[in-house]
Amino acid sequence: MSLIDNINKAFDHRIRLGIMSILMVNDYADFKLLKEMLGATDGNLASHTKALEKTAYIKVEKQFIGKKPNTRYSATPLGKAEFKKHINALEKLIGK
Repeated sequence: MSLIDNINKAFDHRIRLGIMSILMVNDYADFKLLKEMLGATDGNLASHTKALEKTAYIKVEKQFIGKKPNTRYSATPLGKAEFKKHINALEKLIGK
């Protein structure tokens, strides 16, 4: 097994890495918060959240707060496990 076997392509973009990092330490984050924290555009953030949703690494909930639509994201158990494997693989790679 090579050092990079557990490095996950789903997390290879800095925006996705940021999304998962935020969701690992918070129960959830809404679109606006992710956008502000990551300095991403609407379209950029939307495409990366969609990619993570497709892999079932994040869960998306749409709701209304008053009359305003609100989209919030949370890491799934699978997403948390895969992200931990990814971070551990990076740490091993750096440690070598």
